[in-house]
Amino acid sequence: MSEISIALSDDFEQLADIGLENFPPYLMNRIMGRYNAAVHEEMANLGLTTPQLRSLAVLSTRDGILIRELAVYTVVPQSTLSRALEPLDRDGLIRRETDETDSRATRVFITNAGHNAYKKLWPHLARSYEAMFVGIDDDKKRMFLSILQQMLQNIRKHDF
Repeated sequence: MSEISIALSDDFEQLADIGLENFPPYLMNRIMGRYNAAVHEEMANLGLTTPQLRSLAVLSTRDGILIRELAVYTVVPQSTLSRALEPLDRDGLIRRETDETDSRATRVFITNAGHNAYKKLWPHLARSYEAMFVGIDDDKKRMFLSILQQMLQNIRKHDF
């Protein structure tokens, strides 16, 4: 496989010159589209939307974060996320509390029921994750994850 070099200058290559198969944003979107489609049915069986699933996933590892932080982690606009959290709160999967130091801010916590719902989905998420790495050895997988982490570090707007 040849190395790909995209020169950053005033004379950017066009997508037609690079090709979709060599354009990382396209590849990442395709991969995530397939991943999301693979878990959609199980998510829908539990009555969850993608923003709700993402919220439970994030809260399972970072409980009690501010809603504005949850919006960043879930990659969902805060207004959309707030609406998505309403049914989770109503159904007892999460609870929202006013932040102790800033009464304008809200913290979100996952409940035992939320953990249980997420545990039902985890095997499906894990299988879809593993399917992406079939035929890829552990060293390449670690390198890939390291590259993704560096890419996120390069472009992120937040300290997390």
